[in-house]
Amino acid sequence: MRKNKRLSAFLGEDTEVEGKLVFHGTLRIDGHFKGEISAVGSLIVGDGGIIEADIHATNVLSSGEIRGSVSADEVIEILEPGKVFGNIEAPNVVIHPGVIFEGNCLTHAPKRKVGEEQVVVIGDAKAGKKAGQLASIA
Repeated sequence: MRKNKRLSAFLGEDTEVEGKLVFHGTLRIDGHFKGEISAVGSLIVGDGGIIEADIHATNVLSSGEIRGSVSADEVIEILEPGKVFGNIEAPNVVIHPGVIFEGNCLTHAPKRKVGEEQVVVIGDAKAGKKAGQLASIA
């Protein structure tokens, strides 16, 4: 997971928040949050963090407790003593030893961003193209 050293916001361990949380950047939660979280960026749940929410973010890093579905565009990483009670879905999922995970895990290819090019190897000798020729697909 890419580490963004700059936090956009922080909810401390004595904080309790309920509702819908939408943010860009990096947010760390060490308190209690209940509701829904949607982010373009990284969500970090500290050891004392308790989240009761469905989460969608670019990256999720947790050593706290999450109750709800978690989906990420890049990485979900759960560190000890983390607990996740719910389904998780991301291209890359890392669950460290000592973590409690109860749910289903789905991994898939990263979602292609608009305007991103893919490289395809073309090997059609009959059409007079050299094997291994590269082509760009937009």
